[in-house]
This record gives sequence, C-alpha cells and structure tokens, in this order.
Amino acid sequence: MTTRTAGRPREFDREDALRQAAHLFWRHGFSGTSTRMLTAVLGISSSSLYAAFGTKAALFDEAVRTYALRYSAIYEQAVAEPTLARVIERLLMDSVAEFSRADEGHPGCLTSSAVMADTSTTLDVRAYVAQLHRADQARLRARIEQAVSDGDLPTGTEPGLLAEFVQTVWHGLSTQADLGAGRAELVGLAGLAVALISRNAG
Repeated sequence: MTTRTAGRPREFDREDALRQAAHLFWRHGFSGTSTRMLTAVLGISSSSLYAAFGTKAALFDEAVRTYALRYSAIYEQAVAEPTLARVIERLLMDSVAEFSRADEGHPGCLTSSAVMADTSTTLDVRAYVAQLHRADQARLRARIEQAVSDGDLPTGTEPGLLAEFVQTVWHGLSTQADLGAGRAELVGLAGLAVALISRNAG
C-alpha cells in the first residue's frame, strides 16, 4: 500500500478538477460558486486550491477557456471532412455529443449557461466566447468557399449566408440542450437540419 508523506498536499488530477469546477461555475456563475463549494467538490483544502490555481478567478478563467476551446476543436476537426455535407453533419452531431455528455453529468452548453451573465473581473466571458464564435464561423465560411470552388456546392451559393445559417442552427441546439433536451431529441434535430441544409445546398 502506498503511503503519503506527512504534510504533502493531496494530489489530484488537474483536468478532472477543472471539469468539476467548470460544472459548478456553469450552474451557479462566478459569484454564486463559493470557495467552500469548490473545495468540497474537488476534495482539497483551500490552500491546495490556491496553490494549484492561484485564485478563484484564475480557476474560473481556466475552466471557461478549457471548455470553450472544446467547441472550437469540433469545428477544426469537422472542416477536415471531404465533403461539405460531412462537414456539417460532423459539426452538428459532434456538438450535440459535447452538449449532452452524460458521462460527465454535463449541464448543457457553456454559451447558454450562468457563466455568460455572472463572470469574473478578469475574464469577459461574452467577449471571449464571441471571439471564438467569430473565428469558428470564419473557419466554416472558408470551408464552404472551398466547397464552391471544388464544385461540391453550386456556384451561386453564398458562403457567408450559409455559414451564418449553420451557426444559427448550432446556437439553437445549444439553447435546447441548456433547456434540458436529451441527446436523442438533439440528435433528431441535428439530423433534420443536416438533411435540409444538404438538400437545399445541393
């Protein structure tokens, strides 16, 4: 049996700590999540919490950035698909999977959560998320432009308009997830959107 050295702070998985902290912030916002709540969920002392993350604000910032970047990673992977139909399908379906990660007790979508209204003084969440969305939309638009150039879409297609429409569907799915829609319902909605977009784009 492994014994701990006296006085050594409890070891913990940083990624897991960020996940659990993010869920608290997700539900209660920054000010509604106390240090006591964080230490209780993470199973560490307040001194260990501060040693690992510095301040509650720093933990909040890192947790939000970590989760928000997971959405951008979905866009990055989706645009690598060979056809635009597959791009949109993977983008929406992978996003639905992220919104409804039952294995993590996922509380919905970050962009529709309490952190958007109640944030730390060191991170403007709305501005940060908006910046990521703009970058994601630009990445999607560039992929649509490539699809038009490759003949995968009709030459009359408006890449900017189509990218905005897909983003609108994405935000609708995120809102439905936050309102409590289950994975099966979200998959059904995403599948319908993919079919409609593919039919009209084609």
